[in-house]
Amino acid sequence: MDGRRRKVPEEQIVYANILYYGGIVGIIFMAITFAIYVSGNLPAYVAPSELPELWIHDTHEYLEKTGIPTGWGWIGLVTYGDILNLVALAFLGVITIVCYIAVIPILVRKRDFIYVIFAVAEVVILLLAASGLLQAGH
Repeated sequence: MDGRRRKVPEEQIVYANILYYGGIVGIIFMAITFAIYVSGNLPAYVAPSELPELWIHDTHEYLEKTGIPTGWGWIGLVTYGDILNLVALAFLGVITIVCYIAVIPILVRKRDFIYVIFAVAEVVILLLAASGLLQAGH
């Protein structure tokens, strides 16, 4: 580089800031939900004493033995301490979608329509993936 400063595009700064602060909030949220779980303030859906025996199974067997629903079925079980952790994990997964949604108006204002199409497509793909509508083999 020749010593000149390069200007970082606004959409990159917005995306990075949301990702950074959202990540921090998500990690704090995960720590809080984990503390709630280990404190015993909420009952566990799967007793901690059962976990060592259950962890030896593959995912399908684990879900079958515990009765934990697949897909978004876990939402109905958030009153259990071990399932509450999934809310924080889901929050972390949503941050990328929020980032793309936030940069779309900037890209439209810049008339950068190719990137608008990419950003909208990314949001649609991530939402479809998260929805569970595209599950193979079910």
